[in-house]
Amino acid sequence: MRTYLRLLSFSRPYADFVPLYAVYATLGIFFGIANFTLVIPLLNVLFNTTDTHTVAAPTALPAFSLSIDFIKELFNYYFNQMLGRYGKQGTLAFVCVLIIVSVFLSNVFRYLGGRLLARVRARVVRNVRGALFGRITELELGYFSNERKGDLISRLTNDVQEVEISVVNTLTAVFKEPLNIVGIFVLLFSMSARLTLFSLVLLPISGGIIASVSKRLRRHATISQTTLGAMLSVIEETLGGMRVVKAFNARNYVFGKFQYQNDLYARTTQAIDNTRDLASPFSEFAGVTVVAGLLYYGGSLVLSGEAGGLSASEFMTYIILFSQILTPAKNLSGAFGGIQRGLVAGGRVLSIIDTESNVRDKPGAIELPEFKEQVELRNLSFHYGDVPVLFDVSLTVKKGQTIALVGPSGGGKSTLADLLPRFYDPSAGQVLIDGHDVRDCTLHSVRAQMGIVTQESILFNDTIYNNIKFNTEATEEEVIEAAKTANAHDFIMASPDGYQTTIGDRGGRLSGGQRQRLSIARAILRNPPILILDEATSALDTESEKLVQEALTRLMASRTSLVIAHRLSTVRHADEIIVLQHGRIVERGTHDELLLREGGLYHRLSQLQTNAALV
Repeated sequence: MRTYLRLLSFSRPYADFVPLYAVYATLGIFFGIANFTLVIPLLNVLFNTTDTHTVAAPTALPAFSLSIDFIKELFNYYFNQMLGRYGKQGTLAFVCVLIIVSVFLSNVFRYLGGRLLARVRARVVRNVRGALFGRITELELGYFSNERKGDLISRLTNDVQEVEISVVNTLTAVFKEPLNIVGIFVLLFSMSARLTLFSLVLLPISGGIIASVSKRLRRHATISQTTLGAMLSVIEETLGGMRVVKAFNARNYVFGKFQYQNDLYARTTQAIDNTRDLASPFSEFAGVTVVAGLLYYGGSLVLSGEAGGLSASEFMTYIILFSQILTPAKNLSGAFGGIQRGLVAGGRVLSIIDTESNVRDKPGAIELPEFKEQVELRNLSFHYGDVPVLFDVSLTVKKGQTIALVGPSGGGKSTLADLLPRFYDPSAGQVLIDGHDVRDCTLHSVRAQMGIVTQESILFNDTIYNNIKFNTEATEEEVIEAAKTANAHDFIMASPDGYQTTIGDRGGRLSGGQRQRLSIARAILRNPPILILDEATSALDTESEKLVQEALTRLMASRTSLVIAHRLSTVRHADEIIVLQHGRIVERGTHDELLLREGGLYHRLSQLQTNAALV
């Protein structure tokens, strides 16, 4: 119930619909019940028993009061007037017209209530999906290292859809049907408390069985939603690695992984459907059993004259009214059965929405002023979980300097660079920009002063123009100028639609060098004062590397740059080279200074690369 109410909280503000829906639901229930209470006078007219009832009918309008007795007396007054004026034939027509009007009004208010709930449903689903996507984009990069993308996609799509189908669509049953049942029972108690109390004996038994069915449904639903997330992860990984799958003849291997999850999902879904389908028939059977018991017990009382003033027509109306409880009870039990899967999906969605990012603005965070002097990494340490990566690293980068980070793979170079734009926060130490700790500044203002070009070009399935302009207000002329600076203009103009050419998923229609030059053009257009280059040329062929390196040289001009490189030839002109090994700075200096240290790590790496180039 707690999860259900939490999901419904996304429909706020409640004042927009709750009062009006309460009015619609109440009026709909009132006219719906009135349809059946009109059966009594109808039967009285048909079976010629009106004479006995006209004696008790009031001769004057009854005094107003909020009670069922007032409504009965008011109706009997007008019924008596009609009977005296128009006779039984006219009265029969009057009752039939009343039934038609009552049914019409009942359906009008039910329709208006449904329209209102449709708006609520759309609002809940929109707000849940928006909150979930917003939270995912807020979370730090480390979160995505521990989660499977397929499972996150499943929560954004299937789980939210399940919330809509199984939770939001049951609003009518959950809110209206209990009111309907209460309204009918109030009327039944007013007709015969003895019979109504008798009918309540079996309800706790059926309710307990339905509750056990719902508990079993929830257990199956948890397995089902988790399995669906795992299956989508297999699909996402296979599509992303299709080249490797085909190269290694691994079709049967990945198909086997998919089929295992697919079979498990099918089995759990079937179990859910079987269990859910049991709830509604059982509630109907239980209801009919109670009605049959009432028919026998109440009929015996009427025949023996012990019904406490309940006439035959009133008893028949009582049975008809009680049978109407079956429909809302069936809807309610079906809703509770169907809602379990949605509650599991809702719990999976809320678990992400409730996840707080470890990297976020602190209360009272300031805007980072424009960069003027230096970037300082002071006594930095960092670990992923329990795995230490950096140890007491200190480094100062003056404005306009180019600092290179080199060393063996796994030494902590990329992690060190990721601490600068606060993709992660250090476990110890500080990142200072002009003396301001970046943790005291807003994330937006910190990242607004940085441009990043990574080894893997991150592009979007959009046009070349939109990929370069990405999240800026640049003009077309500025986009073209950035492309020229990045050595990208010529290949763009040679594309089928020029700057409006769509580049495919992750830029798949372009070569590696072309993708990288678009990434550089995007960084140039951003015009950041601080630049981070993470092995931007390591995956390119010689010709592409030359073009990209020229573009990078233009990009780095007059900027403060932190360059991560495996190819030492690309950083020989850096103002200072930092050599990292096992998370520690083991050497530092210019290219020439480090080469003079025979036996040093940089000298050894340079020799290895020189020898590899000669082979």
